[in-house]
Amino acid sequence: MKKKAICLVCGGQSTEHQVSLLSAINVAAAIPRDEYDVLVVGIDQQGGWHWYPDGVFHVNGSDADRIALAPGGVPVFPVRLPAGAALVELENPGQRQFFEVLFPVLHGANGEDGAFQGLAQMLNCPCVGCGIASSAICMDKAITKRLLHEAGIRTARGLCLRAGASQPGCDEIAAQLGLPVFVKPAGGGSSVGASKAMSAEALESALAEAFQYDEKVLVEEYVVGREIECAVLGNHELFCAVPGEVIPKVGFYSYEAKYTMADGAELRAPADLTPAQVAEVQALAKRVYEALDCAGMARVDFFLRPDGAWVLNEVNTIPGFTSISMYPRLHGLSGVSYPDLVRRLLQLCIDKHEGTCKLIRQGRPSSR
Repeated sequence: MKKKAICLVCGGQSTEHQVSLLSAINVAAAIPRDEYDVLVVGIDQQGGWHWYPDGVFHVNGSDADRIALAPGGVPVFPVRLPAGAALVELENPGQRQFFEVLFPVLHGANGEDGAFQGLAQMLNCPCVGCGIASSAICMDKAITKRLLHEAGIRTARGLCLRAGASQPGCDEIAAQLGLPVFVKPAGGGSSVGASKAMSAEALESALAEAFQYDEKVLVEEYVVGREIECAVLGNHELFCAVPGEVIPKVGFYSYEAKYTMADGAELRAPADLTPAQVAEVQALAKRVYEALDCAGMARVDFFLRPDGAWVLNEVNTIPGFTSISMYPRLHGLSGVSYPDLVRRLLQLCIDKHEGTCKLIRQGRPSSR
């Protein structure tokens, strides 16, 4: 059987460039080479695409602070040709590498916000993960909250502030939401630019920090509760792995606690929940996934309050695949190995693309 060619894309221009590289190392290693040929492309922080023919795309891979794209990649750009999607070499346009599936391991802006997914659609190429609309929606935490509120799913009380717009003062925000509060860029990820403000004065600094990363900032009430994460997989028939729990040891689960601190948090998998709680949060995670029109995969994070109520925290459409990331770990505990998880994600995106193509063909007016 002919092997399919996968174009694995990593790096990117967002603040999560290094996290993307860490994730891509594991995804690249997990793709079954007896079933797929793999083209590895790294996007540098200026937006240039580089193909690594030997597959060696990174340096300092064991150091989250120093990992970087390897020098020497072949500059390329993606195109849609009559024969299919391909990478064309900038310096030698006659050299083309065709691929049949895009696998973005890109976190943050231009990676999981719908931009890359739009490129995939323009290339008419299957793309692993959520589509344009759901990617864009889930990237914007404020819009996510509004849609889930309409769907009857509890989220933390909060305010959405915009740079340059009239907005309440810090004392007024503190009076409305209480203290402490969490401040985060509406379109950020990996807790970059996020902070916990314990006072009105600290809130002012937290807002200034968050506005460096986004023109829209979310301020949310502090939810007392356990942090529970769910890994959802599928298009129509959904599978939710056993839930996991994040137990921060430094105030909250910051970027440093996630990736650079040796003991920033305890990741407990599976979470210590009753069977009833597991069933409840898995069903709720699927509701969130469907309400936001997700496909392929997403990690859905909740708070479990002391009174037993579940409060949605965030939805991540390209969850981390680093060596400590919850998404692949939870699936592994649920009987889905890393290679099988990758295999399923690839097949899900192919199935979705084929279904979409059929709809488009059926929708065209017949010639007479």
